[in-house]
Amino acid sequence: MATIERDLPATMPHFADPHVTADGSERAYVRLTALETLWFNTGTLCNLTCTHCYIESSPTNDRLAYITADEVAAFLDEIRSRDLPTREIGLTGGEPFMNPDIAIILDEALSRGFDVLVLTNAMTPMRHHRRTLTRLQENYGRALALRVSLDHYTRERHESERGSPTWDRTLDGLKWLAQSGFNVAVATRTLWGDQEPVLRQGFADLFRAHGIEIEAQDPTRLVVFPEMDATTPVPEITTACWSILDVNPDAMMCATSRMVVKRKGATAPAVVACTLLPYDQQFELGGTLAESADEVRLNHPHCAKFCVLGGGSCGA
Repeated sequence: MATIERDLPATMPHFADPHVTADGSERAYVRLTALETLWFNTGTLCNLTCTHCYIESSPTNDRLAYITADEVAAFLDEIRSRDLPTREIGLTGGEPFMNPDIAIILDEALSRGFDVLVLTNAMTPMRHHRRTLTRLQENYGRALALRVSLDHYTRERHESERGSPTWDRTLDGLKWLAQSGFNVAVATRTLWGDQEPVLRQGFADLFRAHGIEIEAQDPTRLVVFPEMDATTPVPEITTACWSILDVNPDAMMCATSRMVVKRKGATAPAVVACTLLPYDQQFELGGTLAESADEVRLNHPHCAKFCVLGGGSCGA
């Protein structure tokens, strides 16, 4: 990393200009190669208020409104009319199962032949939809996938982030999904500095103890996310960094995905570059998928820490 960090003039702040870094170098950018995954933020309302939620979801945060089934369908129609190579629809929040249209949205996407990935805390909102989920599983099998957030393999650390009694309720939901044969994975994080082998072994022990058939060594079944903290200094990514770091820009999340959001008070949804940056207006790319094909300038700390340096991706 020493090769890309520089002494920056105090008058030139980091991440200030979308085209150049603080030392005047050309900022790295990513071109959309193919829209393989389209995410929908179903709304920022959540049944929990987590300490380090990157999107600040809570029972009161409605900065992103509930997207409707009709609004989702319009984007699915555009995928079909433009013959886009989209294979996966991702649903995130907030808690997606709080969206009043969630059952219709799931049916709409699955019936059109998409794989669907839902990010959930597997608590009460999801459990209210057990009958719907069972029906969808019977009809579409493993095309429906659910990824459950479990912040650590210990109750103490998970609940230090999400509060009590989230541990038992999340585990109950996860066990129901796994034991009912759903296509289920777990997402965790490196918030406490655990090395990845330690995390994976800890989760392997947890899964074994609770009869949860998830292979903790499989990175698609236990997804370990790097932490995101926009206040922590990180180096800006220049065009030269791709070769220095031996990273391919086509491997970045924004090369193959976009997210649709519905801002509170807006008359229509908008397409943004990334699931991690729903509020930053510089990453809003238009109201249609066609308009969202512009290149994305990596002008945010999350671009550097999560994606380029952390190797993170929200997709399957």
